[in-house]
Amino acid sequence: MDFREKAQIKMEHWIEHNDKHIQEYEEFARELDNQGHSQAAAHVRELAELTGKSSQSLRQAIAALG
Repeated sequence: MDFREKAQIKMEHWIEHNDKHIQEYEEFARELDNQGHSQAAAHVRELAELTGKSSQSLRQAIAALG
C-alpha cells in the first residue's frame, strides 16, 4: 500500500469519526435546549457545523489526492 492509499484511509477514518461526533453534538444540543440552556445549545450546534466543515475539507483533500 502506497502513501496515497494510506493517507486516503486515514482521512476517511477521520470523516467517519467526525460524523459520529456531529450526531452526538446534535443530540446533546437538543438535551441542552430541553433543559433550558438554549445559548449553550447554540454553541454546541456551532461546533457540529464546524466539525462538518472540517469533514468537507478532508473530502476535498481526498479528491485532491487524485
